[in-house]
Amino acid sequence: MGTLYPLLMSPLFDPRPWGTTDLSPIYPRQTFSEKIGESWLTGDHCKVANGALAGKSLAELSSQYGRELVGDAARDERRFPLLVKFLFPHEKLSVQVHPDDELARQIGQPWGKTECWYVAYAKPGAQIGLGLKAGVTRAEFEKSIHQNRAEELLNWVDVFQGEMIYVAGGTVHTLGPNSIIVETQQQSDITYRLYDYGRPRELHLKDGLAAVKEKAAAGKVIKLASVDLNGSGNRHSALIAAPYFAVDRFEMNAPHDFSTRDDSGKSSVQILVAIEGTAVVEADGVEAVTLARGDSVVVPASAEEFLVRPLGSVEFLKSAVPGAALQEPQIQI
Repeated sequence: MGTLYPLLMSPLFDPRPWGTTDLSPIYPRQTFSEKIGESWLTGDHCKVANGALAGKSLAELSSQYGRELVGDAARDERRFPLLVKFLFPHEKLSVQVHPDDELARQIGQPWGKTECWYVAYAKPGAQIGLGLKAGVTRAEFEKSIHQNRAEELLNWVDVFQGEMIYVAGGTVHTLGPNSIIVETQQQSDITYRLYDYGRPRELHLKDGLAAVKEKAAAGKVIKLASVDLNGSGNRHSALIAAPYFAVDRFEMNAPHDFSTRDDSGKSSVQILVAIEGTAVVEADGVEAVTLARGDSVVVPASAEEFLVRPLGSVEFLKSAVPGAALQEPQIQI
């Protein structure tokens, strides 16, 4: 595996006007004096916290190690493929849209931004705005923005803990308050703000409206039953398998071996994000690393095999780039 090893990432806390100073459900030992909206875990500028590579960013490491880090399945061998982050909405986010791959390439970007949201926590009444209401046209939506009533034309959906939502590029969307979301997305931050409830922030109407799809592949992913892992009592839930990412949820109280290769035979970097509890991540020949609630560990593709050993019990998400060409997931509203 060379000098690569499982990388504990330092979260990058991003202030946002819709965020909160109370991140205790995920980060109980940290206090914040300003409103935090997002905790970036695997952005290009996120840095390693452990071992000889401490202080190096994922962008630097992707450029240096290429497929040793990102794997065979990634589109670009010199770019970390997935951005994973926590979202902490305390107020409504701006109504926004991201371009799909085709439109992104037209503006000189390598790809667009399709994402998925795992609902880690949700209070009663938590909602998301996902797509336009049936029959609403782009022109009608633009008119509603100028009339300061754009949120009326969104499809508002109740969300509950444990659900996964797919948000294809071109989907108009927003988050309401009272949830904590784990977002997995293409490594892009192209965001067009369409409407912001009168808050004094820049809008991007020309580019944003061009990116809007009146009908987009977005909705709750049809939930599959969790399965027992080899009779160990550990539980595995396949949350989503989509063209850009596959995300699985594990609830474990016993050690389990994992591979950086999927059924296609191709390898991918593995991103582990702890929701509850603590575990140790072990790979041959390198020092083990502890994964605790709110942490992310990036396991390089070149590790081939690694072990997750719970310290008591642990609940975590595992994200990777699928080796096979996948269709968009089955969804429902």
